[in-house]
Amino acid sequence: MLIEYVEAAMHHAKYELLSDQKKYYGEIPQCKGVYASAKNLEECRKELAEVLEEWVLVRVYRHLRLPVFDGIRLSVKEPV
Repeated sequence: MLIEYVEAAMHHAKYELLSDQKKYYGEIPQCKGVYASAKNLEECRKELAEVLEEWVLVRVYRHLRLPVFDGIRLSVKEPV
């Protein structure tokens, strides 16, 4: 489920070329603080995915809500 969630979230990523810096910038608007920049688009995507994974883990650890992407809801249930 985690892989599907990350893949769905990555489909919502927005990228732009920062012409003055000659770098790519990417972010996932629904995930506050999830952004990355790199010298090419592929590296930017890879870095963005890593930041997203860390962001998800922190939010799960702190029991914070996660946005729903393409009908995929990631939640952690307390053990019985």
